[in-house]
Amino acid sequence: MKESQFIQRNVDKWKDMEARVKDIHTSSAALAHDFIELTDDLAYCRTFYPSGQSLQFLNGLTRQYHQKIYVNKKEDKGRFYWFWKYELPELFYNYRRFFTYAFLFFVFFVVLGVVSAKYDENYVRLILGDGYVNMTLNNMAKGKPYNVYADSGQVEMFFMIAINNIRVSFISFVSGIVFGIGPILFNMQNSIMLGAFEYLFFSKNMGFESITVIFIHGTLEIWSIVNAIGSGMILGAGLLFPGTYSRWQSLTKAARDGVKIVLGLVPLFLVAAFLESFVTRYATMPLALRIGILAGSLAFLVFYFIIYPNRLHKKIINYTPEQFPSKKNQFAQWLKKKSNSGA
Repeated sequence: MKESQFIQRNVDKWKDMEARVKDIHTSSAALAHDFIELTDDLAYCRTFYPSGQSLQFLNGLTRQYHQKIYVNKKEDKGRFYWFWKYELPELFYNYRRFFTYAFLFFVFFVVLGVVSAKYDENYVRLILGDGYVNMTLNNMAKGKPYNVYADSGQVEMFFMIAINNIRVSFISFVSGIVFGIGPILFNMQNSIMLGAFEYLFFSKNMGFESITVIFIHGTLEIWSIVNAIGSGMILGAGLLFPGTYSRWQSLTKAARDGVKIVLGLVPLFLVAAFLESFVTRYATMPLALRIGILAGSLAFLVFYFIIYPNRLHKKIINYTPEQFPSKKNQFAQWLKKKSNSGA
């Protein structure tokens, strides 16, 4: 085919493409489709008309598409904001039953630790270790039962706790590949230890005080670990119950959503580590302040992970297509993008 015939056959299509790449309302799916077809034409042109005039035109048009798709992506600017305001809460709503299961397993193992410690006087030492129990009892005798939090440097303690908790959360998620039971078994010992640890304080008539001190950081930390267990269960369910998807598609979707959830927990682990390293050590602070920190943490968790996801879901299902054109409505922009991507 002569170059003139090649140009005549495709010139109308190229003009349409040129108009679409300049139109700010052109969808990303349409741009991607045009870009693929355009690169095919460019490859053909380079092969058969390497010195022709069409090559220069196609190079320029392809460059415009490349910049529009890969360089000037407006969605990147709002990606972080949308993730926290819409995407993560929606995931917590969609997978709420897995987080409920994870919480029930956690409570079961904590109660198991309490009951075991109550009816076996050696159980606390067995599960926590003689060294730790002796140190705690000595601190209690000195009137400083929480001195363990003041023994280490604040900054090094912060990094040690934060890194360890984030590592545990990712291991919990990845272990979900073992048919969803991996994260449950992996965290079983920690849950039992918490129950035995709290029983030790309650048996010494320090139960209420221990809650108002330890849960200054423990509220965020425990909630995050429970949700990390839930993310691992999501991964396991994606493998075992593909539904209408292929097993690989189901596993890939579950893995992608699980990673988002675990990444969303990282800031909570950082705040929990900060509280444990810099705040919990001041166990003698006024009771009202301790309860205030604990109540504030709990209120945030209940709102962001339970109340707000439910409100967002109602907003999604009640949203009408007629509202999509609103460019000033961030929720409309996110929902339209979500619909276009098939997410």
